[in-house]
Amino acid sequence: MRKCCTMKTQNVQTLIIQFKNEIASWEIPLFRGSVIHAMEDANVLFHNHLNDDELRYRYPLIQYKRINKRAALVCVGEGTEVIGDFFSNANFSFEIGDRIENMEIDHVDAKRTLIQVWDNEFRYVIRKWLPLSSENYRTYLSLNGIVEQCAFLQKILVGNVLSFCKGVDVTMEKEVSCVIQNILGTHTYTHKGVKMMGFDVEFKSNVSLPDYVGLGKGVSLGFGMIFRMNKI
Repeated sequence: MRKCCTMKTQNVQTLIIQFKNEIASWEIPLFRGSVIHAMEDANVLFHNHLNDDELRYRYPLIQYKRINKRAALVCVGEGTEVIGDFFSNANFSFEIGDRIENMEIDHVDAKRTLIQVWDNEFRYVIRKWLPLSSENYRTYLSLNGIVEQCAFLQKILVGNVLSFCKGVDVTMEKEVSCVIQNILGTHTYTHKGVKMMGFDVEFKSNVSLPDYVGLGKGVSLGFGMIFRMNKI
């Protein structure tokens, strides 16, 4: 699936903070709450609440993850600039569920990715991808077979990539393509109290994307996390 947009290439910085502490997948929201609670006055990028009644409806630039079974923070673009607040002001004794975790940082990985359309393609895996709203879930089920369903998902995936690019202030003028090569599995997840169909998918795209960022719904809580496989 391809879609065209205007282009402005940009190097986007990511910062991955990997902790030594293991958490379960269902504890990611608790981990997020502990990070926010650990700071006296967390920047809006940590929680995306402008105030009690208004949300920041943009791509989340600080994302809470479980990578290799351990708690992690993935900061993107402007998120890398405010993460210093966490290191400066946070209490690293976290209450996660019914236990106290004294958080220890294992390593910090800083990278810059030139996000643009290339002539070649890159292979990615996306885990726990939530592409379907209640409306397009009904459309998905009504489609005639796996070929039509894959084409439908590819169109959504292109839109997810463009939403990420918009969120980090990168726009494109060349066609963005995403081709699903393999659906590794499907599962049912609960996101914001709603059961949703999630996918583990291998796909290729002509856009270079940073490892461990999220695409689709629920990216601030670890859904839709991608990483690159070998370049084609």
